[in-house]
Parts: sequence; structure tokens; C-alpha cells
Amino acid sequence: MKIDEDPESHPTPAPGPSLKSPGRPRSREADEAILAAALELLIERGVGWASIEQVARRAGVTRATVYRRFPTLTDLLVSAVEWEYRDVDPGSMDWPDIDSMVTAWAEHLGTPRARRLIRRLYGTVDDLPELLHAYHKAHGSHRGLAVRTTLERARAAGQLPPHSDPEILQHMLSGAALQHLAAHPDTTGAQEVKTYFLAVLEQVGLHTTPVPRRSTAR
Repeated sequence: MKIDEDPESHPTPAPGPSLKSPGRPRSREADEAILAAALELLIERGVGWASIEQVARRAGVTRATVYRRFPTLTDLLVSAVEWEYRDVDPGSMDWPDIDSMVTAWAEHLGTPRARRLIRRLYGTVDDLPELLHAYHKAHGSHRGLAVRTTLERARAAGQLPPHSDPEILQHMLSGAALQHLAAHPDTTGAQEVKTYFLAVLEQVGLHTTPVPRRSTAR
């Protein structure tokens, strides 16, 4: 689904030379101001209340400046989500154990801005699925893979039952994260979030220290 401005608010340019000549450099400052403004509006008010006009006003540019870069509001919001997670390094998610994984996840979900943004993105799943897809491509899929890898290591170390399925556990943790975002205030600190995730994992047999495997020798 594509969301755009009222056609009457997007006038057709008069015939003449292109507003942007070949090779003309774009303003990085304007790009970042526009993307930052779009993200702020998405977080504060949700996608249903965002508009090109509001973004332009907050960014301190004209609507024409925004439209030259992003033909529709959907294009702008997708780019804003990608920009938000532009510095994600999958290598930084190579957690050696569950404690470091849960600590990192808790620090992320212990940030009010991150919590509100994730809620907004999942709230667009029916009306603007492109945003959630952009989030998963830029961040969510990397985190999901890293979580499964960490859970596999924990199972091999005896911290999780041998019959446990890392993929199912990863989905369960993702669901627990969404429940936490919906049921707990954004003032919840990282330590409280970590305690919550550890409690969830303990319900499926997590041991904080490796459990020696029984010998099968007779």
C-alpha cells in the first residue's frame, strides 16, 4: 500500500528545465534533516498522522525539497527506517553466551525511543507492511539469526535441554519482547528487561551454568 499526499497538494511542475541538473550535489544535511524528522513524527504520532508537509516543516525545508528525494510518503518512511538502522553491524551480535545476548537485548529495549519505534513499526503490519519489512531487512533478521546461533551454543553447552529447538525459542523470545513492549512502561530499565527475559528462558529449562552431561558409559 502506498501512502501519498492529496494530489491537489502535490502540484505538477511547470514545463521547463529540470530543477536538478545532472551532477548537482544533494545536500547531506537536508537528507538527514528530512529522515530524522520523518522518524520523529513516526515515533511521536504514528504513520497515520505523518505527512510530507509535516516532515518538511519539521526539517526546515520546502515540500518540493522532500518530493525531489522521496516521491511518496511511503518511500520516505521506508528510507527513514533504513537510515535509523544504517549502522547495524551483524558482527556485534556474535554473543558468546545467553547472558551477553540478553544483556544486549535488554539494553536496546530499555531505551524509551527504541521501544516506541518498534511498537509503531509493528503497528503498521496491516496498513503499511513495507515499514516492517524494511525493519526486518535492516535489523530484525540479523538479530534473529544471532539469537538462534546463541541458543544453539547454549544448548551445546548444556544450558538448555538437548531437545530444545533454537528457532522455536527465538520466536518465543520475540513474542515475549512484543508482550513486554505492550504491557510494561517505557520507563522500565535494562536490568528489569533482562530479568524478564531470563525468567522466560528459565521456564523452558535454562540453567545459568552448564549442566554436566550424563555419561552413557556403563
